[in-house]
This record gives sequence, C-alpha cells and structure tokens, in this order.
Amino acid sequence: MLEVLGLTTDATTVYQVMLDHPCYDVERIAAHCAMTPAEVHAHLDELCRLTLVRASAEWPGELRAVSPEIGLADIIAGQEAALADRQARLAASRAAVTRMVAERAEHRAHHGEHLHGMDAIHDRLEQMGLAATTEVLSSQPGNQRPEDLAASRPADVQALSRGIKMRTLYQDASRNQPHITAYAHWLLSQGSEVRTAPTIPQRIVVVDRAQALVPVDPADTRKGALHITEPGILTALVDLFEQAWNTAVPLGATHAQDPHTRLTATEREILRLLGAGLTDEGVGQRLNISSRTVGRHMSCIMERLGASSRFEAGIKAAQKGWL
Repeated sequence: MLEVLGLTTDATTVYQVMLDHPCYDVERIAAHCAMTPAEVHAHLDELCRLTLVRASAEWPGELRAVSPEIGLADIIAGQEAALADRQARLAASRAAVTRMVAERAEHRAHHGEHLHGMDAIHDRLEQMGLAATTEVLSSQPGNQRPEDLAASRPADVQALSRGIKMRTLYQDASRNQPHITAYAHWLLSQGSEVRTAPTIPQRIVVVDRAQALVPVDPADTRKGALHITEPGILTALVDLFEQAWNTAVPLGATHAQDPHTRLTATEREILRLLGAGLTDEGVGQRLNISSRTVGRHMSCIMERLGASSRFEAGIKAAQKGWL
C-alpha cells in the first residue's frame, strides 16, 4: 500500500516489522522477513533516505522506526507540495500559451496559417497524420461530436498503421460520453495511450513536435484553426501538454482520493475554480459538467466540512489547506 509513496514492497515489510518489534536488531529483522542481513541493510538505507528510520537514542548504533503519523505524513506533505507546484506551473503555462496563440492569430505571422471551416481543418489533420514520423500529441477538452470523431479516424488509422506513437488527453467528464469512450478505447486497442483529468489544455494537436493545430477561438473550434510551425510556440505547446499529461490518469483507472483531504481531483478543481470567483455555470463549462453536478459536489464537500454555507465551507477548506 505504501508503494505509491515511493517505498518498495520489501522496504515496507521491513518498516512494518520495525514498528511492530522495536527491539529487533538486523539479524532478527532478517529472520522475521526471510531476508539476508545485507538485504535488510539495503532496505534500511532506503528507509533512511525517506526519513522513516532514525538513529536510536536508547540503543546506540541501532536504528528505530519513525511513527507513521510523523514519517508518512512528511512524505505525503512533500508529494502534495510537488503536485501543487506542478499544477501552478501548468496554470502559468496555460495562460502563456493562450496569450501566444491569441497574438499569433491577430498578427498572422508568416509561420502560421489560418484555416477556415471544419473541412479545411479535417483536411489539414489528415495531412499532418500522413506526415507524422514519430508521435502525435492531442488534447481534446469538452464534448466532441460523433461526426468529428468519425472524420478523425482515417488520419488516426493511417498514423497508427505506421507505428506512430499517439497520446491523447480527454477531460474526466468524457468518461460519461459513450461515443467518446468508445473512440478512446479503440485508440487504446491500437496501442495508443489515453489519459483524463478534470481540466486539460485547450484543444491542440502536435505532430512530431514540428507542427501543431490550435483553434483560433477555444470556445468555438468551428471558427477556424491556426497551423503552427514556429519552434517557440511549439515548445510551449509541448511543455503544456506534458505537464497536463503527467498529472492525468490513464483511461480505465480512477482518480484516487487525496489521502489527506479525501478530495477527488474533480472536487479539488471545483473548490479551486469556485475560490477563483467562477459561478457554478462557469465551473461546469470549464470541467465539461453541468452546474447541477457542480452543486452536488459542493453539497458533499460542505457535508464533509460540517459547513452550513459555501462561505463557511470556503473558510474551513482554506483553514485545512485544501485551497
């Protein structure tokens, strides 16, 4: 169970034995765990790096296990801080990319090409798929119409048949859309990777990190798209995708609750967006869920916090470090 915190299975066993039998020396721990003393020493080194064992004041030269309340809480706090930092960098990157794309659309620099209409966009996506040699990265927020997915299939089939590596991001809400989940599972069956998250970057497709397609207006992709080949913008788009990918969950898996707050990723994102001043409707649009669903999540959070109002829930969530 502690493997998710960075411990190996054998190190976890050694740690548990040290907690249950604090007087055991290395020889007795080894006998209890059916390990050699050398193996126990290696696992003790691992536990020391994670500050789960310390020098004993009672038995000089021996090590003692740090209680889980202290040692494991420190590890979780460190991982939470790292996750928060990644999320902050993702938000900053998202804002930077949005500014870049907006400026690119306005100035129509010679490296970019404005495509008008869905036919032109589908044609260019097919051309990009034919040109792919190594990988295709795509972020697909919001709902996708069945006909748009059908139009994407020829390019995907062609690229996959040539062994092109494909990674696709969908929003968690897409798991409730049968036609999207069917397409995503088809991608998985062809060897692609698919992950989901509560919020993901705007709609983008990046091919070989050399060309990309982004919507002129993320709120209405049918207004047209920009075909980008400029290295600076491409690097920013790829970095944005990778940051989102690293915090997303593979399709078929579930978002685990935060062990400290017991919040799901969606609940944490709802709290963050409401705290930023968005309405239920605005949060729903960002997460691609209904405002009623947002309300149900908030009711559960309020009950968990023992709050009688959203204002009180916000104060208590902040006090607990949930925001």
